[in-house]
Amino acid sequence: MSWGFLRDLLSGVNKYSTGIGRIWVAVVFIFRLLVYIAAAENIWKYEHDEFECNIKQPGCENVCFDHFFPVSHIRLWALQLIMVSTPSLLVVFHVAYRENREKHHNQKLYKSPGEIDGGLLCTYLISLILKTGFEIVFLVLFYKLYNGFKVPRLVKCDIRPCPNTVDCYISKPTEKMIFICFLVAASCVCIVLNLSELSYLIFKYSIKCYLKRYIKKHQ
Repeated sequence: MSWGFLRDLLSGVNKYSTGIGRIWVAVVFIFRLLVYIAAAENIWKYEHDEFECNIKQPGCENVCFDHFFPVSHIRLWALQLIMVSTPSLLVVFHVAYRENREKHHNQKLYKSPGEIDGGLLCTYLISLILKTGFEIVFLVLFYKLYNGFKVPRLVKCDIRPCPNTVDCYISKPTEKMIFICFLVAASCVCIVLNLSELSYLIFKYSIKCYLKRYIKKHQ
């Protein structure tokens, strides 16, 4: 899979973001996307082949692997990266709509099509809420699917067709746990940044509305 489209999307959104939004783009691009491509993909590349159980019963190893890893970490991370980045398309589409509207009417309708105000502000706030929601949903999903963020060295499995309780060993558990903690921490940082930007924009808009009313009242 090529991640070029996601890079282009983040670069496009960066033009219309606030200062906090640009930090979010940097965190996603450097500490999540690049780490995912450069290291995480290789660590989990052969996770099924390197999962070993101390029995040669046909089908037992596959069933145990499916039980402890119902969804691959790496595929779930890929889905998470896509889902938390796509709400930014709303902002890009809204700006494109403004630019197209100006072109259609052949006149200047906005001070700047990319300025966060009016309808674009609502779109931007919705995108922040969606990104935060997706981040939280995926963190909960990770926690529920894998019984926490730890990677055990040994798991015990007694699911058919295993004839009895067998010991299964996960490859590179320490290395995997370090990367899981790192990516979870990066996800939490993104949540904090999204909530900070949301609070900042709401506060800024509230002050702006208050000042307008105050000036209007005294005039």
